[in-house]
Amino acid sequence: MKKEIVIIGGGPAGIITATTAKKNNKEKDVTIIRKEEKGLVPCGIPYVFGTLESVEDNTMGIKPVQNLGVNFVFDEVTNVDFDNNSLKLKSGEDIQYEKLIFATGSMPVIPPVEGKDLQGVFTIDKNMEYIKEVKEYSKNCEEIIVVGGGFIGVEITDEIRKVAKKVTLIEAQPHLLPTAFDKDFGDLYEEKLSANGVEIKTNTLLKKVIGENNKVSSVELSDGSILKADMVVFSVGYKPNTELAKNTCLHLGYTGAIWVDEYMRTNKKDVFAVGDCAEHKDFFTRKPSKLMLASTAVFDARIAGSNLYKLKVVRENHGNLGVFSTSIEGLTLAAAGMTETTACNESFECIVGEASVIDRHPGTLPDKSPLVVKMVFSKESGLLLGAQMAGSKSVGELINVIGLGLQKGVTATDLITMQIGTHPLLTAAPTKYPLVLAAESALMKLR
Repeated sequence: MKKEIVIIGGGPAGIITATTAKKNNKEKDVTIIRKEEKGLVPCGIPYVFGTLESVEDNTMGIKPVQNLGVNFVFDEVTNVDFDNNSLKLKSGEDIQYEKLIFATGSMPVIPPVEGKDLQGVFTIDKNMEYIKEVKEYSKNCEEIIVVGGGFIGVEITDEIRKVAKKVTLIEAQPHLLPTAFDKDFGDLYEEKLSANGVEIKTNTLLKKVIGENNKVSSVELSDGSILKADMVVFSVGYKPNTELAKNTCLHLGYTGAIWVDEYMRTNKKDVFAVGDCAEHKDFFTRKPSKLMLASTAVFDARIAGSNLYKLKVVRENHGNLGVFSTSIEGLTLAAAGMTETTACNESFECIVGEASVIDRHPGTLPDKSPLVVKMVFSKESGLLLGAQMAGSKSVGELINVIGLGLQKGVTATDLITMQIGTHPLLTAAPTKYPLVLAAESALMKLR
């Protein structure tokens, strides 16, 4: 079978690559090959354990993509022949391609601990049938251990504690969300989860999973303590899914992901890679980055999909910022760029500006919430390096303003002179706008 544009993988990166490619090349045939007819919304997986009634409620629909003219083949690619521009499917069929895009995503990391293969030990795999199994198993469990205090681990913990009698969250680092936030922000979530009955153990490793009759019964921690457990959920990160690319001529980068240039092109002509399976670079340091986000994946996808045949969209920013947000029990945390800890570890000489306001005006309005902003600037130039926020749902969008500011190289001076629109029911007061106040706080220190 002869195709023109073929994408391996149908998650966010694959779907947006396909739709962008079709919009830019209307005359071309665009095909997505993926294993499952129904795929999950990756970021929505935690919510199937508490907020959503079923796993099917978190399905990523493909009808709008099909309506655009994108074709789907539900099969598995078993081999790629780059010399002949062809793919072999599990069904035995061969497909010829003009342009090929790897969008194979990532796989959960399973630490090499004793007992990891016992019944009742799970990861958070982005597979619908597997997540159904995890959810079903959790219904009969009273004491659940979640290992990993990153975004998925924290969100899984908050959701699963709604149905389990006791949930314990174990994190190896000194505070929760250690890669995205400084300790003062991570501690806000620790306090919120603890107040809702979750036992949290930071600076702690899971040493061993203990079983009876081949089924989880308890865990042993690095401090020597033993905790009872009916179920253990590992959420300690993901690794690039490059199984198909291994042992081929494609170059893999330092992180084990597929090496790509600024336009998501691999070292092989007419072959691209996007999303979690592609190696990224940090926006500020240009070091290889292990950042894996759906928002980053669709950014890759738009770059690749626009530039398959000719470079139509020039990529002006040459690295990934990392723009995050998460929310539990009404408290939303968001971050973009570098934290104060990260900046110091990278030897940036920096200064911090902070602001604490109410996100409505006057502050007596019924739906008001505290809003805390922390910004990191270069001490010498005043260049914005990153920001963190805590507040209500509004910070989920406010952090995107920071993301664009970082991308365009704004300074503290730019922020205090920014023109803003405010409204009593929607924003903080114009006299106390948090981005302006935080930038002003930093400038006062510089002077």
